[in-house]
Amino acid sequence: MLCVVNETLQLRAFGDPALPTLIYLPGLHGDWTLVTSLRAALNGLVRFVEMTYPRELNWSIPDYATAIRNSLSGLGITHGWLLGESFGSQIAWALLETELPKTGNNQKSFSVDGVILAGGFVKHPFKRGPGMLSWIGRMTPMAIYRLGLKIYAHCAKFRHRRAPEVLDGMKEFLSRRTELDRQAMRHRLAALDQYDPRAVARRTNIPVYYLAGLVDPLVPHVLVRSWLRKNCPGYRGGRMFWLADHNVLATSPRRAAEVIVQWIRNHPS
Repeated sequence: MLCVVNETLQLRAFGDPALPTLIYLPGLHGDWTLVTSLRAALNGLVRFVEMTYPRELNWSIPDYATAIRNSLSGLGITHGWLLGESFGSQIAWALLETELPKTGNNQKSFSVDGVILAGGFVKHPFKRGPGMLSWIGRMTPMAIYRLGLKIYAHCAKFRHRRAPEVLDGMKEFLSRRTELDRQAMRHRLAALDQYDPRAVARRTNIPVYYLAGLVDPLVPHVLVRSWLRKNCPGYRGGRMFWLADHNVLATSPRRAAEVIVQWIRNHPS
């Protein structure tokens, strides 16, 4: 395992550098604690890069993309597939934005081979959706928040009782959920209102795929996929898993891994 850490961002890579590289961009929670089961399912099939965002209260979406690009360079990673989960899909578009043809010097340290959106979106279909989530987070007392986390952790322990790596990740997940962490998540929601990647998606020709769970009250994947079909020239299709939810990578990790590997192999770099 290789690891690069700076003051704001943590990245670590697993697997043979000769394998195709898959870079996981976390959702709103901002870390690698919920992706351990997917990483285990992908072991030996891809080089898996995961990260933890800073608890930053000032960064824009492009700021995240710049920090990630610089850290990938620190690991010597020059190209790979992006796996953008929910909020992370916005960073995927921001990384793609620097790929689009421009005048002048278009040299870059990292190139995107393809994009997989997991419960992600372009511009959120509901204009007030992120703002409503931010309001709910702001109005929820810390005691209620902690109770919700305990219930979530209990369900996860039952569901993944035969996967010790997932349970270890759950302990880290719970330990990271501080008040500052909540503020950082609310800031990420605010950053969604300030970033609109629809123009980027309309100019994207590299492969774009979509993963979704049937039960997803946060992102209406039917609307997202419909928009992609009509507007994104690189969109190649997607898969929906009936027994998964918004966090499709954690609730259906093995099936998601199979589909992801198939998509990557369809487009050798």
